[in-house]
Amino acid sequence: MQFIKSFKQSLFKITKDNFVEHALALFRFQATNNPIYANYIAHLGIKPSSLRSIDQIPFLPIEFFKHHSIVSSPAPASHVFASSGTTGLDTSKLLVSDLPFYQRVAECAFEQFYGPLADYHLLALLPSYLERNNSSLVFMVDHFMHRTSRHSGFFLHDTDKLAQRLKEMQMSSHKILLIGVTFALLDFAGQFPMPLPNGTVVMETGGMKGRRREMVREEFHQLLQNAFGLAQVHSEYGMTELFSQCYARAGGEFECPPWVRVLLRDLNDPFDLGADRKNGGINVIDLANVDACAFIETKDIGARQPGSETFRVLGRFDNTDLRGCNLLIA
Repeated sequence: MQFIKSFKQSLFKITKDNFVEHALALFRFQATNNPIYANYIAHLGIKPSSLRSIDQIPFLPIEFFKHHSIVSSPAPASHVFASSGTTGLDTSKLLVSDLPFYQRVAECAFEQFYGPLADYHLLALLPSYLERNNSSLVFMVDHFMHRTSRHSGFFLHDTDKLAQRLKEMQMSSHKILLIGVTFALLDFAGQFPMPLPNGTVVMETGGMKGRRREMVREEFHQLLQNAFGLAQVHSEYGMTELFSQCYARAGGEFECPPWVRVLLRDLNDPFDLGADRKNGGINVIDLANVDACAFIETKDIGARQPGSETFRVLGRFDNTDLRGCNLLIA
């Protein structure tokens, strides 16, 4: 479809100044071409042509991805990603018909904040994700590894080998990126504390998976900083239902790529998107979700300072499923 092709080509030219224009154009397209989203909008009694600002756009509750195929493209899905969830619970699914675009989005988002992947050794400690075959996080990291040094690799349970690899890289001209699920990083830090070279990025993706007690993000980060001699621990905010990721390079403040925007909704009224709200439920506009739905009402709770473009993740709504990323309380 011509609109989809054209929009994908323009995605990487989106700026703060033209974001709203692109968001409204994609909304009108998906309100017509995404059957589930169109039915949801009709149920709310909203006429898509009447909307003039992004805070008027209805956000699709993320639970819809568990029970429906959320698609805006006629192209057949070539890959299906599923959320981790917990045993016995339904998982969300993202149907992807354009894997090269998915890879380009992930790569561009990362490199905007961290520079070329070619400059890194990438070491991944993602045991709970590697044990599944449909993890979007593993797919993304595997793609990144093909852009990094030949010494990059996944480490399932072989932490001895990971520790040795880190020691061997101490004098390398490449930067080191160690990305891991929360409980695995904590276990590794407890077994193998060691000073890491300046410029090393240790990045947590969130998630205790019931392996450890939940703790505030600051406490967890401090443990890793002490173990590895780091000034900061970084975080990744992503989810199966979205194409894009946000990154926190310091202090738990997440930054979005230009085609992503986070809004905060009232905790009791999901349709109230007050512009100056300091905390609330996180709504995400991910314009890379061209083939699915770009307007998602998540079950995360966030906070931000008035006028700031960064945000913090405080936790999740009560009585919601435990899911893969960022289950720490900030």
